[in-house]
This record gives sequence, structure tokens and C-alpha cells, in this order.
Amino acid sequence: MLRLTGFVFCLLALTVGTVSASGEPVGTFSIVAYDSVTQEIGVAVQSRAFSVGSAVAWAEAGVGAIATQALTNESFGPRGLELLRAGLTSQQVLEILLETDPGGEDRQVGVIDGKGRPVNFTGSKCLSWAGGKTGVNYACQGNILASEKVIEHMANAFETTQGELADRLLAALVAAQAAGGDKRGMQSAALLVVRPSEQFPEYRYRYIDLRVEDNPDPINELIRLYKIHQKTNLIEAHIRYAAYYDSVGISDLADHERGIVGGMLKQALQEGTQDADLLNNLAWICATADVFLEESLEAAKRAVALKPDEAYILDTLAEVEFRMGMVEEAIKTIKRAIELDPESQYYRDQLKRFRGLS
Repeated sequence: MLRLTGFVFCLLALTVGTVSASGEPVGTFSIVAYDSVTQEIGVAVQSRAFSVGSAVAWAEAGVGAIATQALTNESFGPRGLELLRAGLTSQQVLEILLETDPGGEDRQVGVIDGKGRPVNFTGSKCLSWAGGKTGVNYACQGNILASEKVIEHMANAFETTQGELADRLLAALVAAQAAGGDKRGMQSAALLVVRPSEQFPEYRYRYIDLRVEDNPDPINELIRLYKIHQKTNLIEAHIRYAAYYDSVGISDLADHERGIVGGMLKQALQEGTQDADLLNNLAWICATADVFLEESLEAAKRAVALKPDEAYILDTLAEVEFRMGMVEEAIKTIKRAIELDPESQYYRDQLKRFRGLS
């Protein structure tokens, strides 16, 4: 075992021995993982226990991620991140957490550090089936599982799925459940992904933070929430990252981020969504970033067809038309918005802008 320094001992002394509030084992399956391109770090988890995400999943961009489960010692999350932040490797952190915990054989832990080095541990007292697997940039672990195949399928799905880290993490949950999952059943699930950003430090802690606390089909509900998040908050985040990469001259990553945005917009159009606000949001974000204008025009027109009497939706259509050089059309559209909301100074300012008067 790694010898404890005075700093580490002081850090841990007041928190050793914390367990879940119920005192019962939190049987679950989880994965911690790292994306070497985007430097995203994430945790995905499912369990037959209420609100599993609040106890199991911990992550910080550039630092690492921790999944703490079985007879859960929730202090492993914040303590482990503090140790990783201090420069220790995932293996060193795991050793220290277990060395300072008298209930270590009841614990199951997965750790990945900011360089993508994964480790995990399954105590001898964890209820069967219990175990884990590590691979390149990931660690899977689970207890009270139907069989070892749950972990095998989970790892294989993560390794073979293409796309963003969140997509791969969710695919791992789906595969684990298809192989039998938690043998007690399903109740809650969570997805936590963090990503480095100097301009938007909030992404360091909650780039994606979605939880299903109590649901008979929590994984599919988590996927449903993620798809909404993709086309709202995440599309703006990708535009922000594209702008950042452009500013520092990393054109390939900027193009990659914009490509993700374009894919989301095109998918929404192909699926024929009837959600006017979703279409409007996609059109506005893309238009104001001057990307995918033709698709934005189609999305904005569909949104107007669904909600023809909403001034803010007409404003989006006018903005797209103006950016595409359709000045007369933009003027006509914004005039309709002004008729619906004559008190809005913003819409009058838009009209002046379109006419070249501001």
C-alpha cells in the first residue's frame, strides 16, 4: 500500500467510514471513462435503488471521475477527486481510499484520472455477482448482477460504439441491462460528463448532468432526456467549443464540433419533429453562429408553421432570412412579429438592423 503523507492523512481523517444513508448495499453497474480527443470524463450508472446518481457518480474535468458503490462510501467521491486534484494517479487514489476505510471489503469503486488511466476494486464482501473490467480509457464495475456477462457486454459496447463520450456511456448501460443488469431490477440511472473549458468553467463540473431518480425503465428515460439535452443545451456548447477552437487555430476540432451541431439539426429535420420550440432553438443557435443556414431556414419555417402566432419564432425566421441575404423576406417576417408584439423594442431594433439603419 502507498504510505500516507501528512497532507493526505489530514484530508481523510474526518471522513473515514461514511456509508449510504440506508446502510444497505447499493447494487448497481457503472462505467467511468475518458475521451482523449475532447478530454471529457464521465460516469454512467444504473441501479435498483432510488437516486443512484447522487451517491455513485463524481467527476471533475482535468481531474478524473469516481464511481463508488456496493455498501457505498459516498465520501470516496469528493475525497478521491481531492486526491486526484493533488496530482495522485488513479491507482494511488484507490489505494489510499481503501487503506483508510475499515469497511473496504464491502466497497466497489471505479476510478479514472485526468490522463485516462482506469482502475477498479471489488471487495470480497460485495454481493454476487460482483466484479469489474478495465480497458483503454474506461473501467466497468457492478455488483448484485445477473452474471459476469453484464460487465463483458458493457465493456464491449463502450469499445465498439462510435460518437461522443455520452453516447458511448449510454450504449454501455443499454448493453449491460440487455445482459441481465442488476438482478433485483431497475429504478434509477444517471449520466455525468465534464469537459475542460476556460471560458465556461461550469462545464468542468456539469457539462452533462442528467438523473432519473425513480422510474420503471430508467435507462430509456435517461436516453430520452439526453436527446432533449443534445438539441438544446449541448448544441450551444458545441458552438462555443467550435468558436474557441477557431480562436486558437485548431481547425480540425472546430470543424468536428460544428459537424456535431449539423448532425443534430439534420436529424431533427429528418425525424419530422413537431416540437416548434426545439426547431426554433436549433435554427436560432445555428443561424447566429452562421452555420448550416439552409437547414436552419427549413427548421425555422417548420417552427412558424407549427406556431404561426408567436413573435419570438417569427424573429428566428427573420434572423435566418437576413443572414442568408433574403433581406426583403426578413423585413416582412419581422413586421409580422411586431404586429404580434408591438411593445417590443427588440423587434423594432431588428427591423432597423435589417433595413441597414443601425
